[in-house]
Amino acid sequence: MRLFLCGDVMTGRGIDQIMPCPCNPALHESYLHSALGYVDLAERASGEIPRAVPFDYIWGDALNEINRRAPDFRIINLETSVTADGIPEAKGINYRMHPDNIGCIAAAQIDCCVLANNHVADWGLTGLQDTIETLGRAGIATTGAGGDADAAARPAMLELTTGKRLLVFALACLSSGVPVHWTAGTRRPGVNVLVNFGKDVVERIVFSIEKWKRPGDLVLVSIHWGSNWGYDIPTEHRDFAHSLVEFADVDVIHGHSSHHPMGIEVYRGKLILYGCGDFINDYEGISGHEIFRPDLTLGYFLDIEDLNHLLRSLQMVPLQLRKFRLNRACRADAVWLRDMLDRECLHLGGRVHPVADNGLALSW
Repeated sequence: MRLFLCGDVMTGRGIDQIMPCPCNPALHESYLHSALGYVDLAERASGEIPRAVPFDYIWGDALNEINRRAPDFRIINLETSVTADGIPEAKGINYRMHPDNIGCIAAAQIDCCVLANNHVADWGLTGLQDTIETLGRAGIATTGAGGDADAAARPAMLELTTGKRLLVFALACLSSGVPVHWTAGTRRPGVNVLVNFGKDVVERIVFSIEKWKRPGDLVLVSIHWGSNWGYDIPTEHRDFAHSLVEFADVDVIHGHSSHHPMGIEVYRGKLILYGCGDFINDYEGISGHEIFRPDLTLGYFLDIEDLNHLLRSLQMVPLQLRKFRLNRACRADAVWLRDMLDRECLHLGGRVHPVADNGLALSW
């Protein structure tokens, strides 16, 4: 099975404003009071950005890369509320995209949107419900949020014509900034929140996976965890990821929240992405973290063996966000990403090396 994974796809705020059907741009932030301000910042940095763009505009060169590699499934962390209504949460930053712009997700033929993150309910529970319903009408599976705790914990079940299935579970940690009151309850909509990394939590996840898994199914667990900046991987993240592989028989761990890519580990033959980095956002022109090169991002393509579910290969496509569009990274930027990832993967038992067309590959 071949999968395409990426980190945070943030199609609200400035991105929404260049789409055909933008929301009311009014924001409730201390930094800017209009989403159009983020468009202005990006234009000051990179030049004029078109308006009412085609829905595939934001994917840019990434779309050709995804299509030519023909993954069986395409999975993203959608870190935006898809609603034109709702009441903004008092959390300082609120992302939303108009439902009529859902074509920007469909344009990339996304199979599953992970919703366990700290922005999916930025416009309240009404906005969360709108998000789930809009994605459902578009034929896009969701996981990690729902009408109650059971729905939020339920996996997305993606099936090939051969009958082979991928189960996608999603969790959000408090360390990523998800408000604790977003936690889904018995009769309360919300997010599948991971309150700690204790043994009892691992046991509950094992039980949940066993409840849904059939023989031959692949299992991916997507986790929104940790801070936005920095390369250090908390010990509890590694221990928890290892426990999921050892005791829950998880095949892929898809970590995100960091605004830049982090180290990668292959543990007992299973891939652990500790932080994929943002994939699409409206941060262009915002200064303060240039040392991390947040304009550079990666698309991850992984091949998994059918019989033993071990990782066969991982290749990464370096991209650069410019004018709210993904463009193939130049050679110098690809080298920067390779050097950074090689440094961060070395102590995790892996190395990163260049491949054709400025691509990168992991060896272990």
